[in-house]
Amino acid sequence: MGHRGIIRLAGMLLALLMVDSGWAAEPRLEPTEQEQAQTLTLFHEPIVMLQAKFGRLDGAARVRIVKERVRQLQPEDLTHPVTVVSSTRLGQEAREFRLNDKHLLVLLEKDLEWLDELTLDQAAERVRLRLENVRVKVLELHSNTYLLKAAGKTLLVTLLFLMVVQLLRRGHQRARRWFANNLLQQKGLIPHQWRQVLGNLEIRVIGVLTWLVILLLTYGWLTYVLGLFPHTRIWSDQLGSSLLELCSNILGGIVAAMPGLATVLVIFVLTKLFIRMLAVIFARIERGHFRVQGLHSETIGATRRLLSVVIWLFALTVAYPYLPGADSDAFKGVSVFFGLMVTLGSAGIMNHAMSGLVLIYSRALRPGDLVQIGEVEGVVTELSALSTKLVTRHDHEVTLPNAVVVGGKVTNLSRLASDKGIALLTKVTIGYDTPWRQVHAMLELAARRCQLINQEQAPLVRQLNLQDWYVEYELQVRMKEGLLPGPVRTELHGHIQDVFNEFGVQIMSPNFVAQPEQAVLVPREQWYQAPAVPPAEVATGEK
Repeated sequence: MGHRGIIRLAGMLLALLMVDSGWAAEPRLEPTEQEQAQTLTLFHEPIVMLQAKFGRLDGAARVRIVKERVRQLQPEDLTHPVTVVSSTRLGQEAREFRLNDKHLLVLLEKDLEWLDELTLDQAAERVRLRLENVRVKVLELHSNTYLLKAAGKTLLVTLLFLMVVQLLRRGHQRARRWFANNLLQQKGLIPHQWRQVLGNLEIRVIGVLTWLVILLLTYGWLTYVLGLFPHTRIWSDQLGSSLLELCSNILGGIVAAMPGLATVLVIFVLTKLFIRMLAVIFARIERGHFRVQGLHSETIGATRRLLSVVIWLFALTVAYPYLPGADSDAFKGVSVFFGLMVTLGSAGIMNHAMSGLVLIYSRALRPGDLVQIGEVEGVVTELSALSTKLVTRHDHEVTLPNAVVVGGKVTNLSRLASDKGIALLTKVTIGYDTPWRQVHAMLELAARRCQLINQEQAPLVRQLNLQDWYVEYELQVRMKEGLLPGPVRTELHGHIQDVFNEFGVQIMSPNFVAQPEQAVLVPREQWYQAPAVPPAEVATGEK
C-alpha cells in the first residue's frame, strides 16, 4: 500500500469514528441553553437537534410543535412502528417521520452540519431508532403483562441477591473463626511477634473485601432492577454509565500514572545507590584509609546524615512533578498545609538542630568526654541532633537541649588529657603561721599516697591568693584512665586531712577571720574512732 493509500485509509477511519460519535445536529452531551431549546427530548431521552429554519419557524419553535403533536397521539397509534418518508420541503431535501400515518416531525438537510459527517438518510435512521425506542418504552409503561414480568424478575433477582449476601456473610464469619484459631495456635504467614502491631490483619482484609463485594453486588442489583421499569430506566442508565465512567477513569488514571511512577522509581533507586556509595566513602574515611581536608572522625557521622537528608530532599524535589496528582489543587493544598505546619512547629526544633550541628562541627565535645556544662558535670553518653545526654557521678542521666549547651559554657575536662590522665583540682586555705614550703610538701605527700592518681605525673601545687588571714593553695593531680572525679576526689581529700593532722597543721577551709587559741587538729590515735575501723582490722576481720 502506497503513502496515499495509507492517508486515505486513515481518513476513512477518522470519518467512521466521527459518524459513530454523533456530533453537531446529533443531541449534544453538554448542550448550551440555545442548543437545549433546539433539542427534541422525549421521556428524558434526546432525539434530535433541529437547528434549521422551516419557513418562519426556528429550531426551538419546531421542537415545541413536535411535542404538541406527540401529546395528541392516541394509544392505538403506538402499536404501529415509526416510518420515514422522503420528500422535498421549501426547496431542500427532507425526511418525514410518521406514526400510524400521522405526521410527527421533519428532518431537513440544513439540520445537519459538516461536522456531522452524516448523510441525511443516516441521520434519519438514527432519529427513527430513537423514536422507536421511545414508542416501545411507552408501550411497556402501559403494558400490564410487561410490568408483571418486570415485577417477577425483580423478585427473583432480589431473592438471589439476598442469598448471595447471606452466603458472603456466613463465609466471612467462618473465615473469622478459622483465622482466630490459627492466631491462638500461632500459625499464619505473618510472624507471631508482628501480631502485637498488626493484630489479626487477615480478618480485617477479608472483612473489607466482603463489604466491597456486597457493595458492588448492591450496585449491580439496583442498576438491573431500575432498568426493568420504563419510569426508572433512565436512572439505571445513569448508574451504569457512572460505574463505567468511574472504572474508566480509574483505569485511565492508573495507565496515565505509570510513566510518572516509573520515573519516580528510577529517581529514588539512583538516589539510594548514590547514598550507599557515599556511605562506603565515609566509612573508608572514618577507618583512616584516606583523609579529606575538613572532615574529622567526630563529624563523619553528622556529615553523612546531613548529606543524606539534603540528597533525599533534592530527589523529592525532582520527583515531585512526576507524582500522580501533583498538579491537582488538593495536592497543592496539602503541600501548603504541611509546609505551614512544619514552619510553625519546627522553629524550636530547628534551633536545637542547628545548635547540634554547631556542637558537632566545633568538636567541643564527643561521646565519652568528661565535661562540665553549667552546674552539671558528667560523661557525655549521647550527642544527638536535638539534645546532649550526660551521666553524672550520681549515676543520673541529664538531658540538655543543644540550644542550652551552645548558649552556656562548656568545659571539656578530658579533651587535652591524652596519656597523662584527666586533671583534678582541689583547694585548701592555710594560715600564714605555716611555712608555705611545708604546705607544698604535705599536699604532694597526700597526692603520692592516693592509689587512684597517676603517679607517673608529678603533682603540682599553686598559691592562688594571699588573703587577709590565710593563703589559698591549689593541688593539681592526674587521675588514672577510666575513673570519674568523685571517687578520686574523695580519696585525695582523706589523705590531705591525714597528712595535715600528722604534721600538726590545721586546715582553715573555706575561710576564717581569726586564729583560734588552740590548733584545730585530730590526733592520730583518734583517727579511727567508732564506728570507723582501722585498715588492718578490716583486712583480718577483727573487731
